[in-house]
Amino acid sequence: MSAMADPVLVVPGLNGSGPAHWQSWIEALIGAQRVEQDDWTRPDIDLWSARVEQAIVAQARPVWLVAHSFGCLASMVAASRQADRIAGALLVAPASPDKFGITARIPDTPFPFPTVLAASRNDPWMTFMSAMHWADRWGARLVDLGEAGHVNTESGHGPWPAGLELFSQLQASAPVMTGALRD
Repeated sequence: MSAMADPVLVVPGLNGSGPAHWQSWIEALIGAQRVEQDDWTRPDIDLWSARVEQAIVAQARPVWLVAHSFGCLASMVAASRQADRIAGALLVAPASPDKFGITARIPDTPFPFPTVLAASRNDPWMTFMSAMHWADRWGARLVDLGEAGHVNTESGHGPWPAGLELFSQLQASAPVMTGALRD
């Protein structure tokens, strides 16, 4: 991967990503850092996005976000406050903010960093039409995963080479950012 010197933050969704989940596989494979939450069973946009933001700010270099489900929403809220510290974001099977009553809290303008939103046509957490809407709002490249469910362990997504390839393509497409960030 072209930008492995830059840190990668894995941002799981509701209930975290267990050891068989594709995020855990990618995390171990590339040496990414997981953003931990105090309570994986209570999706709280304020607490979760603050934790993502803390992890972003703790890094000396721009970060790559690899987020899933509610973690996508928390990541985009945090990224709206720290956009200059983000190298790029891979958003896989985002959860619909409507399901949590937080739609008005989610940024709805394009981000200044490369973003890929990978969505399934039969995801119970977000319709494909909604994924198209959010990809457009965020200025993200939409990747149609077909009928892949919620892209989690239950839908058969443990080790996920196609997801790693999406991430590699995202990194390759990003402008080169040099130097450390300053506070």
